[in-house]
Amino acid sequence: MPLTDQTVVAVVGAGAMGAGIAQVAAAAGHEVHLVDAAEGAAATAREKLAATLTRLVEKGKLTDQESAATLERIVIGPAADGDLKELPPVGLVIEAVVEKLAVKHEIFSTLDDTQDESAVLATNTSSLDVGAIAANLGTPERVIGLHFFNPPPLMRLVEVIRTTQSSREVLADAQQLMEHWGKTPVLCTSTPGFIVNRVARPFYGESQRLLEAGVADAATLDFALRELGGFRMGPFELTDLIGQDVNLTVGTSVWLQTGRDPRYEPVAVQRELVEAGRLGRKTGQGYFEYAEGGQPVDVTPDEARARELVGGPIETDPVARTIAMLVNEGVDLVRRGEATAEDVDTAMKLGTNYPKGPHEWLAEIGAATIVQQLRALDAAFPGGRYRVSSALEEQA
Repeated sequence: MPLTDQTVVAVVGAGAMGAGIAQVAAAAGHEVHLVDAAEGAAATAREKLAATLTRLVEKGKLTDQESAATLERIVIGPAADGDLKELPPVGLVIEAVVEKLAVKHEIFSTLDDTQDESAVLATNTSSLDVGAIAANLGTPERVIGLHFFNPPPLMRLVEVIRTTQSSREVLADAQQLMEHWGKTPVLCTSTPGFIVNRVARPFYGESQRLLEAGVADAATLDFALRELGGFRMGPFELTDLIGQDVNLTVGTSVWLQTGRDPRYEPVAVQRELVEAGRLGRKTGQGYFEYAEGGQPVDVTPDEARARELVGGPIETDPVARTIAMLVNEGVDLVRRGEATAEDVDTAMKLGTNYPKGPHEWLAEIGAATIVQQLRALDAAFPGGRYRVSSALEEQA
């Protein structure tokens, strides 16, 4: 049965991400069954959604009728407290629970046994292999990834992830449905980190390495990337916002899934922050200290130092180093056949708010310059992190 605007949806996991996905689906006109293994969590999420919708009405972004209709479509039924065998027949299930393969596999095994074969089973995983989640199921062809970005009601991007067994029809239907939900879908193979979390690793990693080397402090490097490089946020303020534990977990997952590729190796400074419980804004301390309202305290960049670094030698230029590595990652992902260049650029601009996509930077800077920069970095810091993609070398 194809996915349509009449498809009944179930969302498994009623945390911030799952509740946000449920809101998006309900706002698009779908009946949505909300499920969570924690007793009462689904009902609590619905109550919080009611408050969110009330605020949207107060701001003039929704009418009273739209708010009421959206909330009415969120169903707290017999399966709400986690008994998936009690879930009625639906057309699409989106799982959004903890990033543990065993937990996800158990959920999908139950759904595979209890839901009609026409139902599409999707995971919102940000870093796990979708093929591994679908392993040993009776109908793996209906399993895909639908990776939303936080918060789902505001972020336009959805990565639609295919495995080697995913049905083309299911993938096409899912892309069309995401467009109906007001999202911009991009298609990607189930590769470690997919598009955004794979390509984005250098945005964090290059500045972290410059910090460890004592080239500049975190505030100065953030200033360079934000004010001189055109990025929406600097890497240190962004990881403090995301949560150092969350960012490290995703980075470590990509590193391990790629056979400990040096391109993605986490840095000691971030591990030390996590071990010390300095997780960012949510704990009041990360790379920076935060006041009660979430504002950073005593953060003063050395603007002169930032301007000295940007445009200087590639080894200490945080902007040029970062962009060269982002280009290399984007080009390499396309070379492996995991996504198109257009989808890579769309994903990075919508999913991370980068000012340009990797291929747009490539066209602007030129392959020969990027290759020269990467070779200089590889000579200065040998070990494989800065190896040049063969596809980039061919264009130089």
